[in-house]
Amino acid sequence: MTKANALLCGFIVLKFALQYLLIIPEYDLHRDEYLHLDQANHLAWGYLSVPPVTSWIATLIKWLGNGVFWVRFFPALCGVLTMLVVWKTVETLKGSLYACALAATCTLFSALMRLNQLFQPNSVDVLCWTTLYFILIKYIQSGKSKWLYLFAVIFAFGFLNKYNVAFLIVGLLPSILLTKHRQLLVTRPFLVAVLIGLILISPNLLWQYQNDFPVFHHMKELAETQLVNMSRADFFKEQFLYFVGAMIVLIPGWYALLVYKPFEAYRLFFFSIVFTLSVFVFLRAKGYYAIGIYPVYIAFGAVFVSVKLKPVWLRAAFIIIPVTIFIPVAMVAFPNQTPEQIVKNAKRFKNAGLLRWEDGKDHEIPQDFADMIGWKELAEKVDAAYASSPDPGNTLVLCDNYGQAGAINYYTKKGIDAVTFNADYVNWFDLSKRYKHVVRVKNAWEREAEIEETSPLFTQAIITDSITNRYARERGATIFLFLDAKVDINGRLAKEIEESRW
Repeated sequence: MTKANALLCGFIVLKFALQYLLIIPEYDLHRDEYLHLDQANHLAWGYLSVPPVTSWIATLIKWLGNGVFWVRFFPALCGVLTMLVVWKTVETLKGSLYACALAATCTLFSALMRLNQLFQPNSVDVLCWTTLYFILIKYIQSGKSKWLYLFAVIFAFGFLNKYNVAFLIVGLLPSILLTKHRQLLVTRPFLVAVLIGLILISPNLLWQYQNDFPVFHHMKELAETQLVNMSRADFFKEQFLYFVGAMIVLIPGWYALLVYKPFEAYRLFFFSIVFTLSVFVFLRAKGYYAIGIYPVYIAFGAVFVSVKLKPVWLRAAFIIIPVTIFIPVAMVAFPNQTPEQIVKNAKRFKNAGLLRWEDGKDHEIPQDFADMIGWKELAEKVDAAYASSPDPGNTLVLCDNYGQAGAINYYTKKGIDAVTFNADYVNWFDLSKRYKHVVRVKNAWEREAEIEETSPLFTQAIITDSITNRYARERGATIFLFLDAKVDINGRLAKEIEESRW
């Protein structure tokens, strides 16, 4: 094994190890992960929330036993592959072994560590952005059409994972027009590549058409309820924080793309980041949407810095800085402390602004961590309520949100298929059953309203339990058992489903 391969293997092992070590068993999966895992039970070419790739990976996880190890393995694998592509990008740019190590260190000790802990489309998205930029570099170097065709395939896969990758194209096209590469856009291989990409994404486009383009409804709702509240200043602040340890190479990398002669052929990459970030800022995008932009610039920066840095001590310092910065960040940004420990050291988390939730108030632990607590408790108590029904086979388990439904379906020992009028679950109701009874999971603040509204529709109403973990975001969620319906439950469900879809 060569020295380079041995060092690369060391980074890979370290990456995998840290992804597992930086989260402790006291935390369950995140609410979003349960939804994505449940998609394996409802395979389709599209969903209200995401395209289909996440469901394909969820199916692999299901085949492997659906254990937490595998749930965390695949996003970690995407992180490892992202780091590998960055390494190969450095090599392609004729960077030294030191440049490879510097780029790998800056990629490893960044926001990607947290991103790669969660089973969401984001890890695949960042991998696709990084790979597409790498392929473009290979094409610029060789001019071979095969790289354009591969670009089309990877873009299609990225599009089928998360529509966010379309912004990469939005940033690249005007950048190409501003450089000598503009003739590429009228070549036959380019047009063939476009056709390949369209063919590969067409099943999802057809699904969108057949379902009245839910992506536009989702984007409209997102813009009205979340993006409208996003601060453009906070967007730039987050970009800095995500890669604060990598700024020692990112800033030189952007500079090098403008003035460094060996990078002249890649100048379009400078324009690309300007255009892409401008679009994100204009649309008030969330900060993490742009994370996929940066790994390739880490590669450019590492190559440039390795050429300019001569003193050994300075080279060592550039390796140590990202690690040193990451250590205090890891003490607050990762679920590696129990809720009790977080409360004990609340000042550290409060100063970092991590205790403030989306309601604008400070809580005992970060919202992201509270979304990883209480799910097993919920599933166990719903199982108990379901088992106490006189006819479980005709008992509906209806939740308030996708986190509740997904967690119940993931942990249940009773074969429950919980649903909700929230997110993709609105399409997953099984109305072939004739429901007589309902296990209802209701948010704590709506407990009394649920009793008043639903109890008259059934012969008997029982509060069986509630979520008691004080740190869970779902704390107080109440579990009702409504028995012997006086009304047609299926008819009411069908009506509610139609009203909830849009």
